[in-house]
Amino acid sequence: MKEVKLGLIGVFILWGSCLMAQSKVENLFNGKDLKGWVQYNGKAKYTVENGEIVGRTVPNEPNSFLSTEKLYGDFILELDLKVDEHMNSGIQFRSEINDANDKCTVTDKHTPNRVHGYQMEVDPSPRAWSGGIYDEARREWLYPLEYNTSAKLAFKNNVWNHYKIEAIGNSIRTWVNGVECAHIIDNMTLKGFISLQVHEIGNPKDAGQEVRWKNIKIQTTNLKPAAPSSLFVVNLIPNTISEDEQRNGVRLLWDGLSSKGWRGAYKNYFPENVWYVKDGTLNVKGSNGKEAANGGDIVTVDEFHAFDLQFEFQMSDTANSGVKYFVTEKENNTGSAIGLEYQILDDDKHPDALLGSIGNRTNASLYDMIPALRIGAGRREKIPIGAWNRGRIIVFPDGKIEHWINGWKVVEYQRGTQYFYALVAKSKYVVWPNFGMAEKGHILLQEHGYHVAFRSIKIKEL
Repeated sequence: MKEVKLGLIGVFILWGSCLMAQSKVENLFNGKDLKGWVQYNGKAKYTVENGEIVGRTVPNEPNSFLSTEKLYGDFILELDLKVDEHMNSGIQFRSEINDANDKCTVTDKHTPNRVHGYQMEVDPSPRAWSGGIYDEARREWLYPLEYNTSAKLAFKNNVWNHYKIEAIGNSIRTWVNGVECAHIIDNMTLKGFISLQVHEIGNPKDAGQEVRWKNIKIQTTNLKPAAPSSLFVVNLIPNTISEDEQRNGVRLLWDGLSSKGWRGAYKNYFPENVWYVKDGTLNVKGSNGKEAANGGDIVTVDEFHAFDLQFEFQMSDTANSGVKYFVTEKENNTGSAIGLEYQILDDDKHPDALLGSIGNRTNASLYDMIPALRIGAGRREKIPIGAWNRGRIIVFPDGKIEHWINGWKVVEYQRGTQYFYALVAKSKYVVWPNFGMAEKGHILLQEHGYHVAFRSIKIKEL
């Protein structure tokens, strides 16, 4: 009997040893020197002091990246960092550096000979986006913390902060001090190096600012994802719904393949003479630039009351279109069907941008009523024609409505208030009784005589 017990104990020990080997955590920093690391781009000073990697800013140098020689695909990375509250930094992962001959499309373009790829933000400024996900030298912000404002409180200035990145397959999640910050689904880069960034400085007086890192550990085998959460997910893989999105009640409103679920406004059929599907995109043909000249507005077969609508749109030169909501078709008007409209417009070239009042016909505005906030480069107002914009319309059950573009909330209003009625009274919609106040309605994609493409149209009913 004792021999049997001893045999079982031996089996359990061997089994436990195998598990430990499978889930081995590797130290990326030996605490003594920078063996296994290489520096790219700028010439910020990296040293080892008291078992910590210390990065210091230097004047007249671009962003600097202390990068692992080894490449990593799927992993869970954890580290501690402390940063001067007046500087900016980040943790690069699944990142690359390519030569000047590398070919890129407009949607995935990166700067040649430059570190590019995912970055978990370190932002001690009042903006407080620490933990957000930025695409360095490529697509810029993928998950700003405007998507998750409660996480802005996780990062603490002038103390050590614990960072965690979980990159498993197409899913990337981040945590700061145990608080989940960001979650994206993306497949642009599935393997690359990890870097510790020292950001460039604009003022020579800021030279010598410090960021410190320690306890840099990575696990690459036997990975177990953290428990699912209800955090908003940014899915950058076109026309797909991830398991986490599905769990949160998100579904495709357009299947990426057909006209199923859509029909022409005021019609019982889909206007194939105006709209076509190509390579996973839903396209409206360009013609003479007139509103619904070909009777080509399309609407959802279903009606919606409260929802979170996401969509990507790609504008052609001088483009004009829109996404309307609470469309009832009861007006039986000629031209475009009536509803509240998220404007889609080439602000630089289309004359509509100068019409209306105080810019309320510009891109992402509540058309002819509320102008989208002009918040500079952060809004990516100058995003190249041909690139994909991420639009979002949230209609809350209490009537509050928000317009978003590329991670920025640019319009917010409340239906049914005196302010809302005053806006209607000053708009072109004053002639329509009870405009914008339907209990529910269709979602509409507008034909306005210019080629515009849509994809990744998805909805969560609230």
